Amino acid sequence: MSAIREVIDVDRTPEDVYAYLTDPSHLPEWQLSAVKAEPLEEGPVHAGSRVRVTRRVGNREIPMTMEFDELNPPYSWDLHGVGGPVRPRTHGEIEPLDDGRRSRVTIEIDLEGHGLGKALVPLVVRPQVRKELPRDEQLLKECLERPTP
Repeated sequence: MSAIREVIDVDRTPEDVYAYLTDPSHLPEWQLSAVKAEPLEEGPVHAGSRVRVTRRVGNREIPMTMEFDELNPPYSWDLHGVGGPVRPRTHGEIEPLDDGRRSRVTIEIDLEGHGLGKALVPLVVRPQVRKELPRDEQLLKECLERPTP
């Protein structure tokens, strides 16, 4: 299966967008299924950093661990799921627009199933991500473009 890919333009600099996207505390603000996100170590996010993300799937809350693979500020990041039946692999890119005053954000998510996850990915998870990602990117845009008090 191919990755699920969505693109959106945001009226913020690549630096602002990158800082927001790679700060796990913001995840529940812009991802509909994210209930909470907790770094598993102190300090700034770096390659190898792990985050426990709790997601609502149906009427259940399911924790999963995500690990950052690569960070290339302010242009791209990669992370993947560690353990569990469904392991997402996410790649994000930020392209500067209008001399760096705006940004084009591309998020690609691929899903790998293990054990029971092999059945869950095509039947439940992939359709949910395909439906949710465009709405998540719209929320991301709204959060980043919201005037600061």
